Amino acid sequence: MKKGKLNKYEQELLDSYERGEWKSIKNTKQEIKKHRTYARSTIAKNKRINIRISSKDLEDVQVIALEEGLPYQTLIASVIHKFINGNFIEKKQITK
Repeated sequence: MKKGKLNKYEQELLDSYERGEWKSIKNTKQEIKKHRTYARSTIAKNKRINIRISSKDLEDVQVIALEEGLPYQTLIASVIHKFINGNFIEKKQITK
């Protein structure tokens, strides 16, 4: 494989990996099943909504979605779906 110049994003990923920040997940099959369920829940899109949220909230959602490996709109749809079905679990932020 040829080694080319990395863009900024690729270099950040490589640096993160080399610092040991990436960890294997436990229960791989369970995680795959969970994300398949998320995908199936959001694939059946038959209505469109428009909402206004603050720029800061949108940026935060986009960061979380990136960390989860999901498009941010999919993450928002998933949160709404979980909330409606009573499966939403609020994660308290830890302050340092």
